Amino acid sequence: MLIISNNIAIADHQIELHAIRAQGAGGQNVNKVSSAIHLRFDIHASSLPESVQQQLLTYPDSRISSEGIIIIKAQQFRHQEQNRTDALNRLKKLIKTAITIQKKRRPTRKTGSSIKRRLESKNRRAKLKSLRKKFTDS
Repeated sequence: MLIISNNIAIADHQIELHAIRAQGAGGQNVNKVSSAIHLRFDIHASSLPESVQQQLLTYPDSRISSEGIIIIKAQQFRHQEQNRTDALNRLKKLIKTAITIQKKRRPTRKTGSSIKRRLESKNRRAKLKSLRKKFTDS
């Protein structure tokens, strides 16, 4: 049972975990041991609430396919159990970030004193530049 929050949990039978051979450097261990984990989670067939499913399906993440399947490949660690834990933690983090509601940004205003300071510095600069002009006698 993967517990996401107080009221959201995923049963183990809904998560497919397959051990595969890892890619990249690692020598003999990588070549003969299937230590990487390939995780697949079908959003449509899950026991997640409908609202959570919709939030996941609309969440912009490359790990979520157009068919609604989350695919995570964990091969960071040397041991299969560590990669399994890493894959499950990444799934948990993905679901948590997808269901959190972003706060609406409140636009802020400039303070009166900051506007006053900016205008005063502009005036000082303008006066300094006006002193550089050539003086003509008429």
